[in-house]
Amino acid sequence: MNSLFLVGSTALIGAALYWFVFILGSAERKGKSAIDLSGGSISHDKVEENYNQYWSFFKRPKEIESKESVPAFVDTFYNLVTDIYEWGWGQSFHFSPSIPGKSHKDATRLHEEMAVDLISVKPGDNILDVGCGVGGPMRAIAAHSKTNVTGITINEYQVNRAKLHNKKAGLDYLCNVVCGNFLEMPFADDSFDGAYSIEATCHAPNLEEVYAEIYRILKPGGLYVSYEWVTTEKYDGENAEHVEVIQGIERGDALPGLRHYDQIGEIARKVGFEIVKELDLAKPPSKPWWDRLKMGRIAYWRNHCLVTILQALGVAPKGTVEVHKMLFVTADFLTRGGDTGIFSPMHMILCRKPQS
Repeated sequence: MNSLFLVGSTALIGAALYWFVFILGSAERKGKSAIDLSGGSISHDKVEENYNQYWSFFKRPKEIESKESVPAFVDTFYNLVTDIYEWGWGQSFHFSPSIPGKSHKDATRLHEEMAVDLISVKPGDNILDVGCGVGGPMRAIAAHSKTNVTGITINEYQVNRAKLHNKKAGLDYLCNVVCGNFLEMPFADDSFDGAYSIEATCHAPNLEEVYAEIYRILKPGGLYVSYEWVTTEKYDGENAEHVEVIQGIERGDALPGLRHYDQIGEIARKVGFEIVKELDLAKPPSKPWWDRLKMGRIAYWRNHCLVTILQALGVAPKGTVEVHKMLFVTADFLTRGGDTGIFSPMHMILCRKPQS
């Protein structure tokens, strides 16, 4: 009887572990399992070193404010976090307002579809995804609009992941991805019918340079929409708690420095854009975008235990635990930014390049 109980218990624990390690993935999307966590393009034995290198950038703050240093800074960050993002969050590396009665997956898709609806493109048009990540928004937008979407990301590992996902989704005939710097894009002048960026240009040390590049590649009359990470009118630079929260967000998300919401339109006009519409999509009646972070706390501790075990076994690279912990700490800062109203990841600006 005891031996039967022991065998049964062992089998049950074994099955649970198999499900936990090999099957469990993102609640929103399957495809990246815990057993596959890596350091992106970083070799297995260099992940911890690159994690330490990432934090060393903040000891030399002038470097992360320069056009020359930011690509390496952001590239290192996304090598470290891309697999964890995919596993624990999904293929769309951004937030969206909560929608009563809708899943996080559906809310995310609707947030993405709204971006392409705003730029008024038609099937067959060529549009640009500025900072495409692994292509979650690109695929949703291509499927919804039937446009040809080109994505650009600084990270080669993300390019490969995006191409893999595009093919699996049967959307590679509409979606193309290139590795490049959105401060110096490898595209001809006046070559896209429209463009969008979803929580991506926050990585630029100088937003004016990104907007100038987007203006250059857009055809006259073309529309561009961006969801920007900003500090809001509630942010007080003299308030120590506010400063702590914003610095925590910046350091945990590879940001040279968050911009204040009232700078966005000013910068867009400076490069020549006409402002069609500008508003913060996080404001009421929108429901809190940070609810998903709050609900994910139990999942974080479950996942952190798993990551710790996988690193101890040598399956996950050394340094993965530290990266995972960094993302949890950052999630807390993001939640505090949402609760206090001092931060928004979805300040929307819709711009037009003049006809002449």
